[in-house]
Order: sequence, then C-alpha cells, then structure tokens
Amino acid sequence: MAKKEFSYTEALKELEEILSEIENDEPDLDMLSAKVKRATFLIKECKTRLRKTSEEIDSILGDWEKND
Repeated sequence: MAKKEFSYTEALKELEEILSEIENDEPDLDMLSAKVKRATFLIKECKTRLRKTSEEIDSILGDWEKND
C-alpha cells in the first residue's frame, strides 16, 4: 500500500482536529485508540520533516559561510 503524501500543514491541521475531537467529544474506546494511533503517526511524520528541514537549512547556511 502506497504511503499517502501530505504537507506539514495538513498533518498539523489533522492533529488539531483529533485533539479537538478527543477534548470535546467522548469517543468510544475503539475510536479513541484509532485516533491516538493516527496522532502518533502524524507527530512522528512532523518531527521527521522538521528535522530534515533543519538539516537542509544548516547545510545551506554552512555552504553559504564557506563561500563568504
């Protein structure tokens, strides 16, 4: 199964929706478990993207400093 690509902003929005649903509704245990699993996945994806972006910026700045 192919992994669905989504933007950081989309992932963050979905995380906010999950949090709102958990805080404002009373989901049954099966739904709660599924929402927590999805949130965990999204958090890991966001952390990975943030780390990669930070590394790319550090690399760009490092190259810039070498050429300065």
